[in-house]
Amino acid sequence: MMRRVSSVEAVRFVMVVLVAVAALSQVHVAEAVTCSPTELSPCLGALTSSAPPSGACCNKLRQQRPCLCGYLRNPNLRQYVNSPNAKRIVAACGIPYPRC
Repeated sequence: MMRRVSSVEAVRFVMVVLVAVAALSQVHVAEAVTCSPTELSPCLGALTSSAPPSGACCNKLRQQRPCLCGYLRNPNLRQYVNSPNAKRIVAACGIPYPRC
């Protein structure tokens, strides 16, 4: 014989389902970023000249943004990342210059 569900139990069940759905919709999968300066090769033209950065350059900079402090700490890369042209490129792409 089937048990009759009270309206209070039904409301509780619906609330639990809604909370679970809301919680799951807030979960974001973090993308792993591979920090590799060669990923910034689309920026080479803008870095070595006064040319504006390309869309591909800006996209790569956005992807590599978590890596910029590491590049600044690297003595072999610091001169490039800290150069006036690099700062110009970052500004042109609308990316804040890293404060490390």
